[in-house]
This record gives sequence, structure tokens and C-alpha cells, in this order.
Amino acid sequence: MTETLHDLDYRGFASDNYAGAHPEVLEAIARANGGHQVAYGEDVYTAELQKVIKGHFGGQAEAFPVFNGTGANVVGLQSMLPRWGAVVCSTTAHIHTDENAAPERVAGLKLLTVPTPDGKLTPELIDVEAWGWGDEHRAQPLTVSITQTTELGTAYTPDEIAAISSHAHSLGMTVHLDGSRISNAAASLGVPLREFTTDAGVDVLSLGGTKNGLLYGEAVVVLNPDAVAGIPFLRKLDMQLTSKMRFVSAQLIALYGSDLWLRSASHANAMAARLRAAVVDLPGVTLTQETQSNAVFAIVPPGVADAVRSSYRFYDWNAAAGEVRWMCAFDTTEADVDGFAAALRSALAAQSS
Repeated sequence: MTETLHDLDYRGFASDNYAGAHPEVLEAIARANGGHQVAYGEDVYTAELQKVIKGHFGGQAEAFPVFNGTGANVVGLQSMLPRWGAVVCSTTAHIHTDENAAPERVAGLKLLTVPTPDGKLTPELIDVEAWGWGDEHRAQPLTVSITQTTELGTAYTPDEIAAISSHAHSLGMTVHLDGSRISNAAASLGVPLREFTTDAGVDVLSLGGTKNGLLYGEAVVVLNPDAVAGIPFLRKLDMQLTSKMRFVSAQLIALYGSDLWLRSASHANAMAARLRAAVVDLPGVTLTQETQSNAVFAIVPPGVADAVRSSYRFYDWNAAAGEVRWMCAFDTTEADVDGFAAALRSALAAQSS
């Protein structure tokens, strides 16, 4: 047996991707193992997943499991657009900043980005780039993509998403929602997943899993069948069709077929709220965004971040401004948060002395 190569007690605040797989998810994988199941999605677990997804998002919903979030975004957006199509999104959107141009290079679409102070689009902000239809010299803005929760940790309300969807649809555009942290949004808002997706007019959803305790795996969830074309072919074309799909589907069933998604996200959110409360009054710390999910954004004095990073890893968000991001996960403990806050307090005191 291979020995454990890392410290099982270490926690960081860099990303919820740093956390391992939830024990209930690992148990689900083990239960799905053994024997033979038809490959490429014709297995009983993927069939059962469809029932789970319909329970959350309505009888019209259909899930297409994929390997990762970038894959879900690429396949989903590509299915919504013609070759000349463009997507209106925030400048901080993950599809723009952190997917190495995969939506543009792989999906072959154009991103039209709009600056937003809190990561959230509005109908008025969408109009900044939603124009030029029929102009052969301009990529055609045909889809709006929003992220829930946003890359700045903020959450759209159901009414805000409904307003975006209504406006986009009135312009002949469709709506895509990147839901890599959709569970954190639902936990923060206290509403069912359906309330700010299907019921709010979203057409296609990238359903997150990895950031909330899955080993790997996400899904493209089609909420409006009329908004897409060719997803089965695109999933294969984009190298997102896993042969042993039962193991992705089994994980998604474990997460969304019980209350695990809500338990895990609620805990991560609570740890972020605890962290915010612990640092909000520290001299030299300025919080830059509302804490509506499992992320805390702050500006700290020069040198302080690196001092704390010797014990707890986290990332710069805007290095020029001294802004950093602290993320909590399903397995973050109160002791982790308190230890981090103490390390930050110590670094601030050392600098001022």
C-alpha cells in the first residue's frame, strides 16, 4: 500500500479545489464499482442521475456528465451558438479569466466582456455589448453567461437572474449559467436550485461538483431543449465523454440525490462568515466584497500576505492593489479559521511594531 505523502491536518485558504473528496462521495464510487456496466453513459447510474436532475430542475432537464468545469462551459456554450456567435459576460467571468481561452479556441466563439464592480451583470450592462445584430463585421451577441456565485463571491438573487433572462430573451439571446459554486449560492440565498435557474429563465447550466466535494466531475444541464443543438456530438468532439461514466454519475447522485450538496456548501459558507467576522476589525485589513458564499476578499498591507502564506496558502486576486482571496471548503474547520485569523493578526502586529 502506498504511504500517505501529505499532512492530513494541513488546510489552506487558496481554493475549495484543494479539499479532498467527501467521504460520502468516495463511498458512492466504491458502491458503483465491481461488475460491468455499459460504457459511455448507457449505465444505470447515469439513468438514475437524470431522475435526480429532473427532481431539482424540472421534467424537461437533461444532464450530460463531463470531466470538469471548463469542459462543461465549453460544451454548453458551443451547443448554444453558431460559428459566428458571441457571449456577453463579466470581465471577471471564469470563462474569460481562468480557462486559457478554451471557450474561444476550442468552442470557437467570441467573448464580449463587460466590467462589473461586484462580478454581476445587469440588463443595462448586457446592453453595453449586446448590439450589432446583422452586421457581418461583428461577432453576433447571442448568449449571456453569468456565474453563480460570481468569481467575486457574490450571489445573484432569483429576481436578478429572472431580469437578465427576460431581457436577454427579448433580444433573441439565450442564457448560460456557470454554476461551479451553485450550491454555495443556494445555501446563501436559502432557496431551491430551481428558483434561480429553471424558474428564472436560464437555458443551460454548468452544474458544479468538484468544488463541493466530488473527486472530479461536473455536468452540462440543459434546461431549455430548444436552446441547444448537438450536445452528444460536441461532448465527444471536445474530449469530455468519459467511457466509465458511471463513476461521474454516481458522484453527482451522491451530491445532489441527498442533501449533501446543501450541507457541504452551507458549512463552507459558514466558515467564510466566521473568517470575515474574525478579520473585519483588524487594523490594516479592508474587505472589498460582500461575503455571500465561501469566499472572502480583502486588501492587506504589503508583505503581510506573504508572511501568512508561510503557514496558510492563498492567492493574490489583484496583486497591484494588495487584494487577496481566502476560500473555505466543505472540510474547513472552526479551528482552521481561528488559526488563520491568528496568523494574520500576528503578521499585522509584527509589521506595525
